[in-house]
Amino acid sequence: MIDKVTERRFHTLRTPAEIAKMRRAGLVVWESHQAAYRLLQPGITTGALNAAIRDTFVRHQAHPLFLNYPGPVPFPAESCISINEQLVHGIPGDRVVKLGDIVSIDTGCRLDGWCGDAAITHAVGAIPGAVKQLLKVTLGALNLAITQLQTAKRWSEVAVKMEEYVVQSKLCVVEEMVGHGIGRNLHEPPQVPNYYSPKWALDHDFPIQAGLVIAVEPMVMIGTKGLRLLKDGWTQIADNRRHAAHFEHTIAITADGPVR
Repeated sequence: MIDKVTERRFHTLRTPAEIAKMRRAGLVVWESHQAAYRLLQPGITTGALNAAIRDTFVRHQAHPLFLNYPGPVPFPAESCISINEQLVHGIPGDRVVKLGDIVSIDTGCRLDGWCGDAAITHAVGAIPGAVKQLLKVTLGALNLAITQLQTAKRWSEVAVKMEEYVVQSKLCVVEEMVGHGIGRNLHEPPQVPNYYSPKWALDHDFPIQAGLVIAVEPMVMIGTKGLRLLKDGWTQIADNRRHAAHFEHTIAITADGPVR
């Protein structure tokens, strides 16, 4: 889930012990993704996928971060499940997954006071080559960011590389949505854009240093970077109604480099 992170230049650095606690939350998030993925096939509803995520959180006594998240109406589910042209914040329900769909699953939890957040876009069976390239490039942008975090001094250096990679692939980086810091709460400073903006860098760029924990989440679309909000008040879709993809990992910077 994505929100406008509180505007603040400074952010909290986490200790190794705190990062270890956040990793436990991240592992529960990952387990919930695996539970949903095992069910992902034509004929399943998005509500059933959400139920698998809910059951995982209940089993671990983890608090679902998305459920009742404030907005036009409180978000009504433990995960966002977005299909095809839906980029983010799709509300799970009765929609049936079909062969050839791409399905983005985004969820997060708090465990013992610490948060984890992750998103994955899956293909359901065979998909067209252009859509397959979309998923490859979006995941590639995330992996590129993780690699760049090993040597980059500031986030703007990483954002430049991510944007160049996507644009060179003739795809579009979403600019209305950004990643975020994460820790005790789902959304904390700093903002973590997937593109380079000189104005943003001047006011909000931040150093890559041990203790930094951020949710990096490239969002990429075919032929447009524009979004349109559906009447449910949550679901963001590509304004040209072509496919959209979203991948996200919570990443901690340690003395030994980035850890996800």
